[in-house]
Amino acid sequence: MSATDRLLTFHPRSVAIMASVMGFSLIALFGVIWTQFDQGTRDTFSWFQRLTLLAFFGAILWLLYRMATVRITAYADRLHIRNVFKSYTLPWSDVSALRFRAGDAWLQLFDAEGNRIGVLAIQAAEGGRASKAAKELAAVARAHGAGPRQTPGS
Repeated sequence: MSATDRLLTFHPRSVAIMASVMGFSLIALFGVIWTQFDQGTRDTFSWFQRLTLLAFFGAILWLLYRMATVRITAYADRLHIRNVFKSYTLPWSDVSALRFRAGDAWLQLFDAEGNRIGVLAIQAAEGGRASKAAKELAAVARAHGAGPRQTPGS
């Protein structure tokens, strides 16, 4: 998957900025709090408690990282969607519809089996930028064979 193979990539700027600011703020806040403790207070934390705090802190940072890196990438033969908790790779033949109507929080993709996948990369919070990306993605999808399938006898 080289950069030249990509036909379209979109990721929301506002979510990336928000997640980055929150991550850096969290690091700074916890750093300041920890350094402001005197040595006696720091010594009251057991290794287990310290590891638990670090694991909790790491989980929050991981979630913020995943939020900051949601995206959708269209290739000539497939569509790759990276959401917060799950990623999807679908051949164009499995994409039956894309929907991004007024009032929708984000783009909805319907696959060949009728499953709905929310595409968090294209979300209403991005305004006109997201609408433009949804239209561009729909044009790429149509050009590569995505769309409803006619079944025999219908």
